[in-house]
Amino acid sequence: FPSIRAAISRTKKEETVETVKTQLENCYLLAAVEYKGFTVQQFQDLRRSLPETSKLLVAKNTLVLKAIEGTKWEALKPCMKGMNAWLFVHTEEIPDAIKPYRTFQREKKLENDFTGAVFEGKFYGPGDFKQLENMPTRAEVYAKLLGSLQSPAIGLVSTLQAPARDVVMVLKAYVKKLEEESGGN
Repeated sequence: FPSIRAAISRTKKEETVETVKTQLENCYLLAAVEYKGFTVQQFQDLRRSLPETSKLLVAKNTLVLKAIEGTKWEALKPCMKGMNAWLFVHTEEIPDAIKPYRTFQREKKLENDFTGAVFEGKFYGPGDFKQLENMPTRAEVYAKLLGSLQSPAIGLVSTLQAPARDVVMVLKAYVKKLEEESGGN
């Protein structure tokens, strides 16, 4: 009898869908990475290079699609073809999460690239990744915000201090005048 290869069991498929759903919790970015031609060693190297806040998962497109149905991640539908690995980013520091893949891609001279991503409910195609890679970090945004808040406050404090200085100067002059008048009599 010819051997029959069994497809992934229903239980295994359900586990994969649940794993994807679990990864989507507190996820800021979900990206599809074309992995055709990757070796097992390359996958292991890539996974090791990723920060702890990112996870790379290989799952069938149909199972990922089932997990993202009805969620903000559903915008990833255009990526549901070909061989994809899924990058789940659990930090707001998106450039730091993407950078290890870019470094890995350069070092291994790989043609494989991102096929798309969803960030804040918006789909980013392969040509849009520069926007994600050049996003300011949270610290940079806070620094800019603080700088723009501080500058009017510094001006206000200077303006408020000026009349007080003037009043103090007038009072000192008046006190000096009184001292001179009383000292002279």
